[in-house]
Amino acid sequence: MSTFDDREKGFEKKFAHDAEQDFKAAARRNRMLAEWAAGLMGLESVEEYVRAVVKADFEQPGDDDVLRKVFGDLKGSGVTVSEGEVRMKMDELLAQARDQMKNGG
Repeated sequence: MSTFDDREKGFEKKFAHDAEQDFKAAARRNRMLAEWAAGLMGLESVEEYVRAVVKADFEQPGDDDVLRKVFGDLKGSGVTVSEGEVRMKMDELLAQARDQMKNGG
């Protein structure tokens, strides 16, 4: 096997690892976002809401399905929050999730 083949396999492994880490970070972010939103809405069944948000993430590729779900639920329950604020919270929580994973949390 040539050095080029070794490098190619190395890049493929790194890509797969990075994709897995991104998936895990997004899942952790969605959980934290759901917990945050459930707190704002005063929900008693936080775990049930977390499951609903996690399930919403599989509707379409990307984060828009989660944003729509959480923003719609917040708006529907009378919480005054903008779509931009929810998006900023998502970004903040994604950074937290990545940091937690990096630090073994």
